[in-house]
Amino acid sequence: MSDGAWAGPVLVTGTDTGVGKTVVTAAIAAAAQAAGLRVAVVKPGQTGTATGEPGDADSVTRLAAPLTARTLASYPDPLAPLAAARVAELAPLELYTAVDAVRAEADKHDLVLIEGAGGLLVPMGLRPSGEPWTVADLAVSLGAPAVVVARAGLGTLNHTALTLEALERRAVPAGVVIGAWPAAPELVHWTNLTDLVPNLLGALPDGAGGMDPGVFRRSAPGWLTPALHGVLDDWRTWAEEIS
Repeated sequence: MSDGAWAGPVLVTGTDTGVGKTVVTAAIAAAAQAAGLRVAVVKPGQTGTATGEPGDADSVTRLAAPLTARTLASYPDPLAPLAAARVAELAPLELYTAVDAVRAEADKHDLVLIEGAGGLLVPMGLRPSGEPWTVADLAVSLGAPAVVVARAGLGTLNHTALTLEALERRAVPAGVVIGAWPAAPELVHWTNLTDLVPNLLGALPDGAGGMDPGVFRRSAPGWLTPALHGVLDDWRTWAEEIS
């Protein structure tokens, strides 16, 4: 393991939905396994599974083949997990059920990646008190750092800053991974990259999720910094090489 590399439970959240959390989770899992770690992936709440399509844990398994991949609760409607549970008249996921499940995997693995749903403060389920909980609450309960997956384009600086500020207020250490760096970056992408670099832990090329799994696993360490078990240290050279 690299010095300073993240281990134990690690939350993967995002600035919004559709920013690439699942593919980033797979990339971190692949890089960590290449570094010799035992990796588990836990998806607390999966929604939109009524069509029978594979869930996010299945996608991570296809791309990275972690030692373990679990989904704790699934709901058919493509909504926030708590809303999806309510609409489907299914039991919502309880916070400490999720905490206990992650801790159980942490006892057996070196790294446990917890992939959230949507953004940081999306309602995931209910506490024993009946109050909603979010993946931010899960990170606090576990003492886990957070990877924030962000877009490369216009608007990302504000959304990323808001998410990082919310994590900082909760004393959750955090860094940023760009979910999809475009093949033909424009001025806004380069300026955003410069502004994000102080917090940047990685960046994936656009379309990474469609790669052959073998190519994906070999490439993943080159997209991430040593904190996430990768080898990336020169952002501009990396971005120019893949553009």
